[in-house]
Amino acid sequence: MTAEIFDRGYRQYDGPRSGVPGAMKTLVKHSLKRSLGLGRSARFKVIPVLVILFSFIPALVFLGIAALFPEEINNQFIPTYAEYFTYTIPITSLVLFSAFIAPDLLCTDRRSSMLGVYLASPLDRRSYLVSKAIAISIMLGIITVGPPLFLMIALVLEGSGPDTVGEFLTTGLRIIGSGIMMSAFYTAISFAVAAATDRAGTAIAAILGLLFGSGAIITIITETTQVDSNIRLLNFLNMPGQLGFRIHGEAGSLDWLQVSTSSMWLAFFGILLVSTLWIWSRYGPLLVRR
Repeated sequence: MTAEIFDRGYRQYDGPRSGVPGAMKTLVKHSLKRSLGLGRSARFKVIPVLVILFSFIPALVFLGIAALFPEEINNQFIPTYAEYFTYTIPITSLVLFSAFIAPDLLCTDRRSSMLGVYLASPLDRRSYLVSKAIAISIMLGIITVGPPLFLMIALVLEGSGPDTVGEFLTTGLRIIGSGIMMSAFYTAISFAVAAATDRAGTAIAAILGLLFGSGAIITIITETTQVDSNIRLLNFLNMPGQLGFRIHGEAGSLDWLQVSTSSMWLAFFGILLVSTLWIWSRYGPLLVRR
């Protein structure tokens, strides 16, 4: 047999060009798959699967109570949808997810120099950061929206949920709204911390320390001093959940009654703004190898 070489020359790509939106969509899909451990070894799938399952456990328990016990007992043990994240398992699942997702998606890209590869595509720094923020928000939204929405729909089918179409839609929109708010808050916190280092382990420890530490420190301060009640807004662990109560039209915890709803919203948007500015201050001047 004889070999032949065919010189086809340079051929220009003539397929579909999706531009920046297409590149962002691809990056979001890739980030979601990475967060869920898809296409990776089994050990990378364990944490996201367990955390998501744990976040649904209280909803399954409350559904069982509603199905097995009389209405008087249900009213005592089944929480409102705003109270769902006052329980240990859901809030712990949310914090753990926040701590692991952002460092895995951000720190790994910088440490492995993949950031330069992404920026060699149609993506620039802004579109890259927006894509990563969308992916993190979607993943956290699975926990902040999924369990209470599942609980509401299951209770409706069981006969213990909202009675009318109007109540169903109103409650559903409040669940989605409060879930999006919580997802955005924890995305901003975890993203800001992960932007400060290229070491995922350091970022994970810092996120856990910031969330649990702020909750413990602010609680101690408010219980032992006469400081202004608005200092509770620095309790990053509990503030989003208390704002969720206000979205649902409920008062929330007694020790938060002196904090106005407008102050909570100002703190929420302030944290988003400060986090955004900090993230850009880290990525804007960052020297990237391509």
